[in-house]
Amino acid sequence: MFTLRDTPDNPAPPGGTLAAVGTRDDCTLRAARWMPTTRTCRGTVTLLQGRAEFIEKYYETITDLRARGYAVVAFDWRGQGESDRRVDDPRKGHVARFDDYRRDLLAVVETVVRPHMPEPHLCLAHSMGGCVALTGAIDGWLPFQRLVTVAPMLSIRMIRFPAAASLLARTLHRLGFGARSIPFGKPVSIATNPYPGNRLCRDPKRYARNAAAARQVGAGAVGDPTIAWLAEAFRAMARLRDPRLPPLIALPTLVVAAGADPVCGTPVTERFVARMRAGHLIVLADARHEILTERDAIRQDFWAAFEAFMPGSPLPSHDEVARHAAPVPV
Repeated sequence: MFTLRDTPDNPAPPGGTLAAVGTRDDCTLRAARWMPTTRTCRGTVTLLQGRAEFIEKYYETITDLRARGYAVVAFDWRGQGESDRRVDDPRKGHVARFDDYRRDLLAVVETVVRPHMPEPHLCLAHSMGGCVALTGAIDGWLPFQRLVTVAPMLSIRMIRFPAAASLLARTLHRLGFGARSIPFGKPVSIATNPYPGNRLCRDPKRYARNAAAARQVGAGAVGDPTIAWLAEAFRAMARLRDPRLPPLIALPTLVVAAGADPVCGTPVTERFVARMRAGHLIVLADARHEILTERDAIRQDFWAAFEAFMPGSPLPSHDEVARHAAPVPV
């Protein structure tokens, strides 16, 4: 039923096992799992994608994790990749409610992670996945022992007038237009835009690789979001900006932000983590939004922080985090 697609510069990691995961509201998700390539296993990392992403985009990250001794679970959220759609046009980036992402994640954990994968169970979440993960950590349902979130979606910088856009999206959603594309939305993946001026990374080779992967998966690399997705995203981000919520997170959490992020607002992320009791922040000064596909030097800094934080190493102190952190350009 499902496949993992290859391109010459982006072969699928060998040894993967594909699974069709059913959610409680009858949505079918594409999931895959791998064991580590080392002799010993340090646990399982479940990857939570950002909006409009797909498993193929994470092949390099999966390979890196396996080489570090981790088993890996990856899956496509509903509405993207090869998972089910709830709208007629498969290129629309749609979800009716952000709580549906909780259904997706818990279904994957119940079907794939807990029955098949070694403990400890850990999480690496990017962008929108970070928004979902932090919400789950606040509400107490996130089923992992540690969380690393990269450039979490706590604000969206690409929208010039976010308050007006939020009001418009919520109004149109209530009027029944949620499944329609946002005004002037395009059905083309942002990953296929020309490299010059892109918002995602400063590594032309990895950018070209991801663009080729997006073209290979076709409709799996969805275009701009629907009105419902945008309205729900604004609602989720507004809730996370409540200063009373970050202290509720008891889960040990490392947040790695991008200092040159034109997609999500790093200052908002800094304020969020400053209110956490179990949170640590590292800002990689020269990184754009997709830290995991950035230049080698930036990725090396990320993996050093990841290794220091995950099991087998002590939690970093706030002083250690401060030594690695960099100021955010204004």
